[in-house]
Amino acid sequence: MRRVWPLTVRGTGALVLAIVCLVVAQEASLAELMYFGILLLAVVAASVASLYAGRRTESVTRSLSPDVVSVGSEARVAVRVGVRTALPTAPGTWRDALPKGLRGKAAGAFPALGSGFLGGERGGARSIDLVYTVTGARRGVHSLGPLTVQSSDPFGLARRTVVFSQRTPVTVAPAVVDLAPLIDYAGATGGLLHTTTDQLGQGADNLVARPYASGDSMRRIHWRATAHRDELMVRQEEQESTPEAAVVIDRAARRWSPDALQAPGADPGFEAAVSACVSAVARLVHDGYAVEVLDTEGTVLIDRIDGGDMMSVDGLLVQFATMTARRDDDLARLPRLFAGISTGPIVLIVGRFDPSDAAAVGPVAHHSTLPVLLAAAPAAGALDLAADHGWHVAAIDAERDLAPAWANAIGRGAHHVVG
Repeated sequence: MRRVWPLTVRGTGALVLAIVCLVVAQEASLAELMYFGILLLAVVAASVASLYAGRRTESVTRSLSPDVVSVGSEARVAVRVGVRTALPTAPGTWRDALPKGLRGKAAGAFPALGSGFLGGERGGARSIDLVYTVTGARRGVHSLGPLTVQSSDPFGLARRTVVFSQRTPVTVAPAVVDLAPLIDYAGATGGLLHTTTDQLGQGADNLVARPYASGDSMRRIHWRATAHRDELMVRQEEQESTPEAAVVIDRAARRWSPDALQAPGADPGFEAAVSACVSAVARLVHDGYAVEVLDTEGTVLIDRIDGGDMMSVDGLLVQFATMTARRDDDLARLPRLFAGISTGPIVLIVGRFDPSDAAAVGPVAHHSTLPVLLAAAPAAGALDLAADHGWHVAAIDAERDLAPAWANAIGRGAHHVVG
């Protein structure tokens, strides 16, 4: 796209003056004024021609590093503009349009160019690299662009504005907060991945080895026996423990503002909950837990993430970039999801939370070694009632730092042991 009118204010004034000179010269029969008017028209025409004949921009490509930007974090945007020019051109300016989900200064000076043919480029073609930084402001998938390049002739009479409609989708993931590890609960909740032996007093080299079978963990390989037998051998007496955890987020629309149904990033309370969810998952996976992520309806939001698999956590961030609330409300049925089982930590993130909700989810705490409840909008007395049922509780919101709330939640209240 190009602007229809190619002249600046100065150029428009020069054009008007040239026309006036021609009209007056004809009426007054002044040849000198006629020559001046024609010369002025020629200068304006030459200015326009120098812009449109001298440079043609053909392509725009963008790349981000990293590919996914989280709310509050930065990403580097590299823009490559393909330019084909036969004549030297004057410098100009560029501006890349930023969506509401991104913040930053995406503008700068566009360099002057010499003749592409004199520089030896094939067909006068070359590439101009522009770089700027953006910060994630709102969760979701946003479009970066269009890019606008504006240049003027050396006399400032004409301008050329080209708008390139190519847009680049940018995924803004929820913010991940670095949370305190569950060090105080390592013994009771399963702790980090660990191994134990059935026979006390035996070193690893004295364990009985057996041939490797399909399904055996690679961590159980007995390397000395493998080297001796020239086939894979595993430790017979070693038992591996993989602690499990669950993170549950309440997506019921009635517990959030109506905006949470419409688009990601619209409800600050829901955004605090989504950030708390992914932060808890990242903490638990980092600590070695195999984590299930689901909503209160029991819908699995992402495949189980094994302990230490931080790449899968990155996949969770991308998936949660577009998550919104839903109309169903199944918080009261949450105990059914954990009926008859015992597990490690359970982290439940809710929005509006009243005493009746606390009573409804109370039984879930008895199925977890560390039940943690984070509420974005708790009613008076609701968290105290939940704590009486065995939950470790804390209030969260968009204006409050999640890390202290998490630390207070896992550090207060009597530790609940599964019976």
